Amino acid sequence: MKLRIDPSAMSAGTAPAVPLWQLAPTRDASGRPLTDFMMLIPRLRTRPTFEIARRSLDIQAVLSLHQDVVFADLNLKLNLLWVSLRPRPGAISELVAAIRLRVPEARLVAHHAELR
Repeated sequence: MKLRIDPSAMSAGTAPAVPLWQLAPTRDASGRPLTDFMMLIPRLRTRPTFEIARRSLDIQAVLSLHQDVVFADLNLKLNLLWVSLRPRPGAISELVAAIRLRVPEARLVAHHAELR
């Protein structure tokens, strides 16, 4: 699995990027459904190119250690990391924690949270 970085955020062109829903797989090679999560990395696109490259390499290093990961996309326009993986109890928590060790400013985007 290789981290996909949206090149449209790095160029001066105004052509829209391919929508992520067209790129991200929903099932693995066996036809089983995948799960996914998103992480916001605040102000990533405003950083110097060498810092963006370093963060990308840090994320790639973490993702390459996890065999459950099937797809990953780093959208610099949105400062957003999307990861699709085979479902396994605790896999998302493990990946998020590992990414945050390398990229401490990364924040998990949750679709639902209960208030207590």
